[in-house]
Amino acid sequence: MKKIIAFLLLLSGSAEAQPSQATLEQLFKEENTKIINWRRYFHEFPELGNREFNTCKKVEETLKSFGISTRIVAKTGVVGILKGGKPGPVVALRADMDGLPVEERNGLSFASKAKGEYNGATVPVMHACGHDSHVAMLLGAAEVLSKIKNDINGTVVFLFQPAEEGPPGTEEGGAPLMIKEGAMDNPKVDAVFGIHINSKYDLGKIYYKPGATMASSDWFTIKVKGKQSHGAYPWNAIDPIVVSAEIVQALQTIVSRNIDITQAPVVVSVGRIQSGVRANIIPEEAMMEGTIRTLDSEVQKKVHEKIRLIAENIAEANGTTAEVIIDTKTLVTFSDPELVERSLPSLQAAAGGASNVKLTNWVTGAEDFSFFGTKAPSFFFFLGARDTQFPTMSSAPDHHTPGFIINDSKLDVGMKAFVHLVLDFAKTGKK
Repeated sequence: MKKIIAFLLLLSGSAEAQPSQATLEQLFKEENTKIINWRRYFHEFPELGNREFNTCKKVEETLKSFGISTRIVAKTGVVGILKGGKPGPVVALRADMDGLPVEERNGLSFASKAKGEYNGATVPVMHACGHDSHVAMLLGAAEVLSKIKNDINGTVVFLFQPAEEGPPGTEEGGAPLMIKEGAMDNPKVDAVFGIHINSKYDLGKIYYKPGATMASSDWFTIKVKGKQSHGAYPWNAIDPIVVSAEIVQALQTIVSRNIDITQAPVVVSVGRIQSGVRANIIPEEAMMEGTIRTLDSEVQKKVHEKIRLIAENIAEANGTTAEVIIDTKTLVTFSDPELVERSLPSLQAAAGGASNVKLTNWVTGAEDFSFFGTKAPSFFFFLGARDTQFPTMSSAPDHHTPGFIINDSKLDVGMKAFVHLVLDFAKTGKK
C-alpha cells in the first residue's frame, strides 16, 4: 500500500512539474531577437483582411518548423496544435494578422510600401494597429512552448486570425468564420487568451480589466428620401440634406441626454455623409453612415431603438421617410473575472512584478476576439508599447493613423505572458 501511495504522489508531482525559471529565461532570451525580426518583416509586408496569403504561408511554415501541426481555416487563418506531454486542459492563444488601408508616414526603415485592393480601389496598406507584433509574439510563444512540450499539461491551440478589422464587402471572415469552421472545437478549447499592443500605454507594462473590456461595434446606415428640385426653388423640394443635418444633430442627444454614461461609456458617431451631384440641384436622397459603441447589451438595445426613433420621426416631421439599417460587427469583449483573477500571477511573472501589471478602464474600441469568448472563458489584455520619443499618452500617435508607431523592444513581455498562461492554467484551471 505504501508503494502505491508513493507512486500516486509521484504521478501527482510530475503532473505539476514545470521547466525551471532559469530554463524559461534562457529560452525567452534566445527568442527575443527573433520576435523583433518577425514583427518587422510582417510590418514591411502587410496584407488586408481575407487577403493575408503570404502572411498565412509564412506563419504556417514557421509553425511547422517548430513541429506544430497546422490547418488552414477562414480563408487565410492558421490553427496550430501542440499536444503537451501530459494530459490536461486545452488553452487557446490568439493573434490577428491583417493590416489596414492606411498610408504609412512615420519614417521607419521597414515602413510598408505595400498596396492592396479595398472597395474596388488600389490603396496603400499598413499595419497601423499592431497586428504584426501580435503575430510575432505568438510565434515566439509557440517556439518556446514547442521546446518544452513534454512539460506541458494539456494542449495548446494557436489561433492566427485573419480579417479582425472586418472582411471586405459581404465576405465572411475573422473570428466568426474561424469558429464556424471549428477552430474552437477541434480540440474543444477550455480557455482562450488574447493580447493587443497599445501605442499609448507605458512600454513593457500589461494592462487589464475584468468584465466588459472593449465595446461592441455596430455600424449604422440611414437613408433619407427626399424630393428633387432645382436649387433655386427649394419650396418645391423635400431637402434630404437638411433632414440629414437635423438627424445628425439629434443623434448627439442619445449620449448627452438619454443614456446614463456614468454606468458605462457610449459612443454614437456619424463618419460619412453622401448626397447630391451638383451645387444647384437639391437631391432626392441622402445617406449617412456611422458607428455605435456600447459596453452593455441592454444599453446597446436602447441606443438602437433611439436611433430608429430619431431618424424616422424627424423624417416624418419633414414629410418624408428614413430607412435605418444597423449591422452588428462585434460583441462586447468580455474578460471572465474568475479567469482574470487566476491569470494575474502569470502576467506578473511575465512583466517583472505586480507593479508592472495595471488595472485599466474599459475601451470604446472593439475587437472580434469577443466572438471567441462565446465558446470558452476568455481574457483579453493589453501590452504598452509607447515609443520613448513620446513622453505622454496624449503625445503618442493613435492607432489606425499614418503616424502609428510602437517600440518593439518589449514584445518579449507578451511572449512570456502567453507561455506563463499556458503553463499556469493547468494548475489554476484544472478540469
